[in-house]
Amino acid sequence: MQISRKPTHLHISFSFKSFKTQIFVILLALMVCNGSLQAQQTKDNKRPNIILIMADDLGYSDIGCYGGEISTPNLDNLAKNGLRFSQFYNTSRCCPTRASLLTGLYSHQAGVGDMTFDQKTPGYRGYLTENTVTIAEVLKKAGYHTGMIGKWHVSNTVIKPKEEHLKWLAHQSYHPFFSPVEQYPVNRGFEKYYGTIWGVNNFFDPFSLVNGTEPVKTVPKDFYYTDAINDTASAYISQFSKTGKPFFLYVAHTAPHWPLHALDEDIKKYENTYSVGWDAIREERYKKLIREGVFPGDKNMLSNRWKTELKWENNPTKDWDAHAMAVRAAMIDRMDQGIGRIINTLKKTGQLENTLIIFLSDNGASSDDAQKYVPGNDRPGQTRTGQEIIYPVNKDLNAGPENTFASADQMWSNVANTPFRYWKTEPFEGGICTPMIAYWPEGLKAPKGSVTAQKGHVMDFMATFTELAKTTYPSTFEGRTITPTTGQSIVPILHNKQRQGHDYLFFEHIGRRAVIHGDWKLLALNNDQWQLYNLKNDRSEMNNVATVNPDIVAKLSIAWQDWAESHNVLPKPPKAK
Repeated sequence: MQISRKPTHLHISFSFKSFKTQIFVILLALMVCNGSLQAQQTKDNKRPNIILIMADDLGYSDIGCYGGEISTPNLDNLAKNGLRFSQFYNTSRCCPTRASLLTGLYSHQAGVGDMTFDQKTPGYRGYLTENTVTIAEVLKKAGYHTGMIGKWHVSNTVIKPKEEHLKWLAHQSYHPFFSPVEQYPVNRGFEKYYGTIWGVNNFFDPFSLVNGTEPVKTVPKDFYYTDAINDTASAYISQFSKTGKPFFLYVAHTAPHWPLHALDEDIKKYENTYSVGWDAIREERYKKLIREGVFPGDKNMLSNRWKTELKWENNPTKDWDAHAMAVRAAMIDRMDQGIGRIINTLKKTGQLENTLIIFLSDNGASSDDAQKYVPGNDRPGQTRTGQEIIYPVNKDLNAGPENTFASADQMWSNVANTPFRYWKTEPFEGGICTPMIAYWPEGLKAPKGSVTAQKGHVMDFMATFTELAKTTYPSTFEGRTITPTTGQSIVPILHNKQRQGHDYLFFEHIGRRAVIHGDWKLLALNNDQWQLYNLKNDRSEMNNVATVNPDIVAKLSIAWQDWAESHNVLPKPPKAK
């Protein structure tokens, strides 16, 4: 082990045989660095700790308390004793959502209107631009400890010549940084960071894994990224709780994003679950959503299944498909197990009662057929040991092991997003609306187990957390002029009050557009004609009423255009030739 003190964070390089040993060493080192600060109650502890846990590509009805059949007892317990949101919005894709969440801005204002390539246009720089300040930067100045674990994905992607790049992805060549180092989490307000700089990762040996800014060059044989994220979060909590200061922890999971990688013991729990097919699972999820109180039961809001002409019993690959969904369920199950360990650590350290825990997803379930891709960009062709990674385009090799690269598909994505239509990247509810749970024993005033229909958006976390930290969002930061936040605090909702809320919510990603105003939602797929839906009567967006409401279409489309022109959505970058 090598430990070196840096001005802002701690670096630890690992070469141990078990991840538990790694966690012990992290705890030991952190205790040494902070041994003089004993656990004492201070005025700072009047302010809550804040833990924000984000899943990746989790569908609206995947977890138990939102209708799912997947075992998520720890999240279900947070919901049972907390508050669920039925209309909480994101930007429909991973990196724009993370940019909006971290900065309290619309993603285009933060420079991440698309992915992480720099397209040289203000809204599309592919990193958190100089006009932004992160939640971590604000709370750190307010006296909070700040830590992050997991997926960053808001810094510029570096692509190298093909052969060199493929060796890099397989850990067969070494480069010091995976993105410009000034864009790393520890240079955007986080004291401590252990996670992946890029977005897509092998769960058994992830690319771009760093501790602080130091690449983690080896992982033990029993390494599984979801466990590493949760156990490192527990380690950070144990260290932070000794100082008498409140802490902000951002736990950014990659589960259940493809590739579908899971442990056999978890897969076995679901090996027979999905053999009943798409329709049976969707119908049971919808019934449970109603029983859970997330959806009203007075009218049918279950949308038609995607490609209704396809029948499960006639599906020639149903065995592979059922197994793929079992692997995806196992990934979610494992994530929940680790969240339980985080909760237990909070209990042991006496921090649970005054900790606000937020759980949500970055967007709806993904419809990608990852097995149809080829190695390159963020998809490796080999493991570290040189084993070929199989992309089972013909579904002739089951998903799950490290030497496979696969995903579920549109059909299971449609199931994961029950009762909605569509999926990740699209402006329908299936793409931009996901679960959100708020749990806070000392501070939550809403009835335990209740569901709110008040709308929220990921950009609201900045205003929420600054209010709870008794600080303010800055107009300047370290000599830079900061764009005013577009978010609004959800603290009134947590206190069981009606908040003013957003008059309008706007969305744009890769040409898809939407605007929500009151009960009305206007949307368009990939620059197609506008569609209009009344979310109060038609939450699943089955009845397009644009032709009979031309005045509303005109009003909302003008509002969207004005927003797009004033929030860096336009001009769009020129298309690559």
